[in-house]
Amino acid sequence: MNKFIPAHGRRRRALAGLLLAAAACALPGLAPAQTPAADGDAAARIAWWRQARFGMFIHWGLYAIPGRGEWAQFMEQTPVKDYAKLADQFKPRQFDPDGWAQLAKSAGMKYMVFTSRHHDGFAMFDDGDNPFSSTKTAARRDFVADYVKAARKAGMGVGLYYSPLDWRYPGYFFPDLYRDSAEDMRAQYHRQMEKLLSNYGKLDVLWFDGGETDWLSFGGDWSAAQWTKRAPGKHYGGGFDWQHDKVHTMLRRLQPNILVNGRADMKEDFHSREGDGALGDFDNQHPWELCTTIAGAWGYQPNMQPKPLKHYIQLLANVAGRDGNLLLNVGPDPDGRIDPAQAERLREIGAWLGKHGDSIYDTRGGPFLPGSWGASTHRGNTVYLHVLNWTGDKLTLPAIPARVVRASVQGGGAAKVEQSARGIEIAVPAAARNDMDTVVALQLDSPAAALTPVR
Repeated sequence: MNKFIPAHGRRRRALAGLLLAAAACALPGLAPAQTPAADGDAAARIAWWRQARFGMFIHWGLYAIPGRGEWAQFMEQTPVKDYAKLADQFKPRQFDPDGWAQLAKSAGMKYMVFTSRHHDGFAMFDDGDNPFSSTKTAARRDFVADYVKAARKAGMGVGLYYSPLDWRYPGYFFPDLYRDSAEDMRAQYHRQMEKLLSNYGKLDVLWFDGGETDWLSFGGDWSAAQWTKRAPGKHYGGGFDWQHDKVHTMLRRLQPNILVNGRADMKEDFHSREGDGALGDFDNQHPWELCTTIAGAWGYQPNMQPKPLKHYIQLLANVAGRDGNLLLNVGPDPDGRIDPAQAERLREIGAWLGKHGDSIYDTRGGPFLPGSWGASTHRGNTVYLHVLNWTGDKLTLPAIPARVVRASVQGGGAAKVEQSARGIEIAVPAAARNDMDTVVALQLDSPAAALTPVR
């Protein structure tokens, strides 16, 4: 992942010695859409993804060996040749993509996104004669192929993360001074895109990171031999071009239904928000996804303990209630194992979804906009209130032009509703409340989707 971003909210990393430091699935049994959709038919293309709501992100590569996160090479300024030697040690003995897929399934996740290549440049797939790939070094294995097969067999939506950015090319940092290097990096990007889009069957998601033009030079400009951050609204003005338009044409030709996020200067199907702090506000006009880690960095760090189950349940409810998806990351260790404590937490999330999944899957956010009390989702004539914080005996919500005909607490228990022209009051006995999320289902006399969201 990128921890810096000119136009978004990610943390800016230091370019030591050069740059100044700056704050750097479908429902069960529902397969992703199979009918080719034209680029203009974005709503049809993304329908399965919006129903899925919850996915697994997997960051795994050479950076798992030092175990200091996926940015270890850059942050510690490890020479490229020295870092490349890690490929001689990368022989994961317990790599089990079927196990990963089954864990995602047990967590209630509906799609997966796997890092095919991160910013270190190491390709986790067959890239022909490229010596810096998993098929040409000690592993002698195409990890992307194994992952895709396992995810598809488990009925998961299949996604690949890919970074056009590559720290091995000075042209990324100085795209005009080292134009040949930048163009070589671009040629690698186009070549690898064609391989990934052509050689692994149907793909459902392409998750770009590090490909926006404004990220060149780490979002800065050089003058008087000094790097300075570009002012807000000022864009890269040099002569290098990623030629993303050619990649976009290619991906729509080779994978017409694939979903693309918004980190490569091409038309996006969904927007990415990164980290718990980027939860943001309600948005049911532009599909979006919050990606965050279950513990620690994106790449492997030993002994990183997950947060309490309550954190993830409330995060999932808050994301769905804002009409977004949650992509929760794990970073397997050098042998390919997911930390047992993290795996257990994922299973606990899945157990909760086994009881309350109706309030998350195949829903849309609203009509009651998120507040300090919690958030709401809806499907058909049913509104699900995710009450995360009871501040009194009753929850008071604004009035809606629909009548509540029945109310119940998921998991058992009664909910008393009083509705008037002034609003709606919901009371749930303390014994029927859940400290993580009290899910109250309101049955309306008309479709909830017809209601304008209210706060």
